[in-house]
Amino acid sequence: MLQQNEMRVRFNSLQFAIGQAAQACSAERNLPGELRSCIQKLDKQSDAMVGLMAGSDGERIQRMLDDMAVLGKRAQTVCGSGLPVSGQLKSAVNQVHGELCYFRECLN
Repeated sequence: MLQQNEMRVRFNSLQFAIGQAAQACSAERNLPGELRSCIQKLDKQSDAMVGLMAGSDGERIQRMLDDMAVLGKRAQTVCGSGLPVSGQLKSAVNQVHGELCYFRECLN
């Protein structure tokens, strides 16, 4: 299990990646609605997770990360489906997915 300081570092990296994806999403025109929805939900869950990080409820943090990982994987799938998505957004989505996977691995 990660120490509180290490968890903050992982969470900050995840928040940054989600912020980058949200910015890239905002810059896109004709973005698939499902992808936009996934990124918006990730952004909202990231904001909600700030309060969890202040506490020490590892189980709730794990559940939230699991939910976010499903959204991250879905966003990654949409990016790879051949729909028109910029390389910048694909890269940002892959970064989010990678950060989520790494954070989850570190918690186990």
